Amino acid sequence: MRHLRVINHLGRKSADRKALMANMASSLILHKRISTTKAKARALKSYIEPLITKSKEDSTHSRRVVFSYLENKDAVSELFREVAPKIASRPGGYTRILKMGNRLGDAAEMCIIELVDFNENMLGGEAGKAKATRRRRAPKKKVAEAAAATEAPKTVAETATDSQE
Repeated sequence: MRHLRVINHLGRKSADRKALMANMASSLILHKRISTTKAKARALKSYIEPLITKSKEDSTHSRRVVFSYLENKDAVSELFREVAPKIASRPGGYTRILKMGNRLGDAAEMCIIELVDFNENMLGGEAGKAKATRRRRAPKKKVAEAAAATEAPKTVAETATDSQE
């Protein structure tokens, strides 16, 4: 039984699993979306999200920590230069898993894992704008003041006719 066993070993030894996760994470950062199996995508999501969170603070220490996981200079520089500024306002949930169906050869569940803020089709042309705050109804006192302020002021001719009467 596998009670309370959190890590999916993916049928690999620990060194091979670490290398697999580092290579997949580097590919995801460089290409912004990759296609893989569902099990690997779920394992990659829990591997890369803390690294993206660490990249929000651009310091030498955080760069070295991320490099110790990824071991790819290009991926680290891309993460800190391109990805981190775009996800700076997001409190988490940097990746999205989209299911594709089964692979023909062995019927493995396939999916696409991608960085959320880099999919232009899902953003609907907004190109990564932050979500607007929701609108609330103004209090009744402010509504009455605004209505009184928007009424057109009397012209000079109207004030002259009012004073003659």
